[in-house]
This record gives sequence, C-alpha cells and structure tokens, in this order.
Amino acid sequence: MQNIHTVFISDLHLGTPDCQAALLSDALRKLAPKKLYLVGDIIDLAAMRKKAVLPQDQQLLIGQFWQMAKEGCEIIYIPGNHDAPMRKLRGLKLGQLQIRRKAIHKTRDGRRFLVSHGDEFDGHVKIHPMLLALGDHGHQILLWLNRRYNKLRSWLRMPYRSLAAMIKQRFGSAQRYITRFQEAACTEASRQSLDGYIGGHIHQAGFSHMKGILYCNDGDWVEHCTTLVETDSGALQLIHWPSMEVISEPVATAENTLELDGKLA
Repeated sequence: MQNIHTVFISDLHLGTPDCQAALLSDALRKLAPKKLYLVGDIIDLAAMRKKAVLPQDQQLLIGQFWQMAKEGCEIIYIPGNHDAPMRKLRGLKLGQLQIRRKAIHKTRDGRRFLVSHGDEFDGHVKIHPMLLALGDHGHQILLWLNRRYNKLRSWLRMPYRSLAAMIKQRFGSAQRYITRFQEAACTEASRQSLDGYIGGHIHQAGFSHMKGILYCNDGDWVEHCTTLVETDSGALQLIHWPSMEVISEPVATAENTLELDGKLA
C-alpha cells in the first residue's frame, strides 16, 4: 500500500451498537493520514435521543481523533443529517480540528473535489416519503440482523461480512436510488466547475464518471467498513477493513461506472 496523505470516512454512527469503532481505530493507526475528513453522520445524535450507546471502543476512538489532531493531523468535520445540530458550530476551529458545512479538497495532483455528506441531495432523488420511511425501518432491521450474523461469524472465528450489503444489492430500487444520488452530486460539482465529488450518506462505496465529473463515495462504518484514501501521488482508492484490500480505483475512461464486484458482501 502506498503512503496515505488523506483519509475520508463517513457514516460512523457513534452512539449506536452498529458502529464499528474498533475496526476504524485500527484502520486509522495503520493508515496514519496527514489529513482526515469526517464526512458526516459521525455521531448519531438522532439515535442517541432515544437510547445512547457509547461503549469503551467508541470512547477510545473519540480520544484517538483528539490525539491525532494534537499530533498534527488536520481534521475537517462535516456534519451530516444524523449529527445535524453540529452544523450550528460550522466555522469553529479547535487546534487542527475544524467544523465546516462543506469543503473543497484539492488532491496532490491538482484536482478539486466538492466534499459534503450528501443529504442535501435527498430532495433531488424524489423518493416517496412513505417508501423512505419504510426503507429506513427496513434498514434498521437489516443492521440488527447484521450484528447477530457477525456475532456468530466471530464466534466461529470467521471474518466480518456484511449481511446487510448482500441483501441490499439484490434490490433494483436501491440501485436506482444510488444512481439518482450520483447524478445529483455530479450535477452540483459540475455547476461549481470542479473535477469531482466526495461524500457518503447512502452507505454504498464506489466510483463513477458522469459528464466528466468523478463521483466518489467513501461508504460507511456500520455495514461495509470502507474508507476513501488519497495517496501521496494524488491517486484515489477505496480500501476495505479489516482485509486492508484495495477494492476499487477510478478507471481512466469517462462515463464508465465502476462496480465493486461483490467484494463488500
């Protein structure tokens, strides 16, 4: 693996039992980025209003963020819809950590990317509110099943595997939602005359080219455990944990949508 300059993570959902804090802590230690983007839904304040869950591994991860900042890692926190109250603190700087509503990231090879959580595009996707509510409820059930499935795999000394991802990949409506989301994100990046978009929100890591814009989604840390990284040369890669496998890289040909070939399942 090449030296890593920047790491993008989103949808960690601290405060819930689905958060994969220990895996992310291991990833950050081994990747050792010089710059870290926390791209929304880092703290699940919405879920914590009902029931707060903050076990030791999640507390230690929060401390690790602070330690990284103290040691010189620049951390940019862009709150999402689940930690939306933190948006009131945009502009706040605490040493190397700062809170922003969105950001423009310039890669080491000179490309410019819009970075945001992505929930601002929900209105463009045009999903019926009832279907959206049913989808959210179904997603919670999937995560519940995912926890128990992987507890059994852990007991059998088998590696983590996303049951939720395997199920969702088989629904055409989910894939149509993802495509519409990508189109909305790329349209906004194009409007701002940028080279690409980086975000999270939809829990589906991947790259695609649309109208000359490179779309990048870093995935999540409740189901897939993926991170988007930028190497010292400016190359972008998606890495899966705990395998440390590079699962996808952007292809050179525009208008070519990349598939992850089930590697996240």
